[in-house]
Amino acid sequence: MVATSATRPESRQGARERILGTAYELFSHRGIHDVGIDELVKRAGVAKATLYNHFPSKDELVLAFLEQRERIWTYGWVEREARRRGATPEDQLLAIFDLFDEWFRGDDFEGCSFVNTLLEFGDLDHPVGRASADYLENIRSVVRNLAHEAGLRDPDAFALSWHILMKGSIVQAAEGDRDAAKRAQALGSLLIEQHR
Repeated sequence: MVATSATRPESRQGARERILGTAYELFSHRGIHDVGIDELVKRAGVAKATLYNHFPSKDELVLAFLEQRERIWTYGWVEREARRRGATPEDQLLAIFDLFDEWFRGDDFEGCSFVNTLLEFGDLDHPVGRASADYLENIRSVVRNLAHEAGLRDPDAFALSWHILMKGSIVQAAEGDRDAAKRAQALGSLLIEQHR
């Protein structure tokens, strides 16, 4: 019999990663409240006690998921790829919507986990709600830095407006508008002009 995650003894080193990887997949596609602990442990191939040994509560697991999402999505994909694709900071800002266009057209489009989680929890006094808002601010920091590097006026106001375009295009894509990123990019060009 081939050992599977359900039949082999749990490895302390790998269990946390399996739990977090499973949570990442489920939470990013279905949200937080729709995913129960029983489903998580079954899909991760761990005992419930193992999950709670690594993450004392579901909220702790959600916080770890959001942290991982920032590493993978915000810094590992949006910032890194925009900087790689654009020759100038302005080009890099606009490249964000090139990335989004590819994302919106792919089979793995799942929306913004930070916005989705914030809306699910709806309370900035809750640790998960607060963390979601903080991670959204970190995305604005990436935009703010690019705006500063581009020499745009009032990078703080620019980042707030740019982030509206980013979040709005994600929602519009979720409604089925596969061209939402291109529409946002055209508005982004106008916004850059206003802040030169």
